[in-house]
Amino acid sequence: MQVLVLLLWMGALLGYGNSQNVANNPEGSPAAPDSTGEPVEEEDPFFKVPVNKLAAAVSNFGYDLYRMRSSASPAANVLLSPLSVATALSALSLGAEQRTESVIHRALYYDLISNPDIHGTYKELLATVTAPEKNLKSASRIVFERKLRIKSSFVAPLEKSYGTRPRILTGNPRMDLQEINNWVQAQMKGKIARSTREMPSDVSILLLGVAYFKGQWVTKFDSRETSLQDFHLDEERTAKVPMMSDPKAILRYGLDSDLNCKIAQLLLTGSMSIIFFLPLTATQNLTMIEESLTSEFIHDIDRELKTVQAVLTIPKLKLSYEGQVTKSLQEMKLQSLFESPDFSKITGKPVKLTEVEHRAGFEWNEEGAGNSPNPSLQPARLTFPLDYHLNRPFIFVLRDTDTGALLFIGKILDPRGT
Repeated sequence: MQVLVLLLWMGALLGYGNSQNVANNPEGSPAAPDSTGEPVEEEDPFFKVPVNKLAAAVSNFGYDLYRMRSSASPAANVLLSPLSVATALSALSLGAEQRTESVIHRALYYDLISNPDIHGTYKELLATVTAPEKNLKSASRIVFERKLRIKSSFVAPLEKSYGTRPRILTGNPRMDLQEINNWVQAQMKGKIARSTREMPSDVSILLLGVAYFKGQWVTKFDSRETSLQDFHLDEERTAKVPMMSDPKAILRYGLDSDLNCKIAQLLLTGSMSIIFFLPLTATQNLTMIEESLTSEFIHDIDRELKTVQAVLTIPKLKLSYEGQVTKSLQEMKLQSLFESPDFSKITGKPVKLTEVEHRAGFEWNEEGAGNSPNPSLQPARLTFPLDYHLNRPFIFVLRDTDTGALLFIGKILDPRGT
């Protein structure tokens, strides 16, 4: 009977999976009444907090960006910190006239939230997610073509809300690349490698979003339990990777039979958590899971998962990404920013977005805050052993519990990848 009960409450998680509704309702607003006249569900109080509502909006932009990147790289790992890209776009919108501002705001889902002070709220969001205890470093920058005269009326609010000043290129590619590298190194405390890419030619506006995260588990892993184990790349191929193990891990767990995956949440210090989506088979297409990802879907998962004790194995992970997300943004209805935008609040000269670069580093290992589980986490009593082995392709979401903000997202097809 207890086995049946467990399966029933796992099945109850299907209630959070109506991706059609949440995908079209990024603000978490009440749905329209249905034809039966049933009462409309109240808006979740969590999303009534302005900073949380803004976090949901930019996170939904982040899930859109991730889907674009993943579909463009179906056979490769994907690593993104969408918040850093969203921050650069949001900052750029300060210099946009109404037509261009609307394009950016729709992509960031600002058009679905009523907040007269978006940029002031964004400042609060950044302060929350980059607090020292979060272990997240995130920064964005706007770089302009050489000799451009920038209006002080743009620089002042940019510095006030986003804590950054624009950079004007010198026109010397080697010096400009060195300056950008020095800025990245200073912002990331040397945690991200210096770029080996050349400066793009004919830059008008270059956006740069960088982020680094090295998490600390609430309960650390015993390094003596780490060993080389098989990671199933597909049904036939395996790779030996370092796998961390905990035979009595306390985690939050659920099974989604619609998405055909097991979901687990591990807590990190600083009110952070990672949610894993593990397909039941190594060959399962991840697209259905990816299409379900929205801020509201993840928030509902966070409320519904049950605390259990399980046998856990998880690969040690150290990934990095350096490249453009320009094409992905163009496919997200932002093409006009690269063609004929109106940034007359920035300068009197016609300028347009040329390139959007992203650099990210992400890692976890055995490190954690304590040797034993938090006594406040009481696992459900099960009559059968539960295991959760991240030994095949999976998706993970790093989320800030305080605001609900999506900070990192990854598709791990091979943990050995960079």
